[in-house]
Amino acid sequence: MRNNLQPKINNELCKSCGLCIKFCPVKILKKNSKLNKNGYYPVYCIDRNKCLGCNQCTVTCPEGAIEIT
Repeated sequence: MRNNLQPKINNELCKSCGLCIKFCPVKILKKNSKLNKNGYYPVYCIDRNKCLGCNQCTVTCPEGAIEIT
């Protein structure tokens, strides 16, 4: 059964710290190759269907750039 919860990342708030990438248990978060307006490489989700909805990314993000929707 597919989980309907998915990470929503605010690209402009992300500062590329990588904590969400480190703590994601299914390793579906990666840094983008394009800069945001603040000069950071924001994180994006490579496979939303594999998201567990565990909130590890939201808890570890110091900028509050990620929410699970």
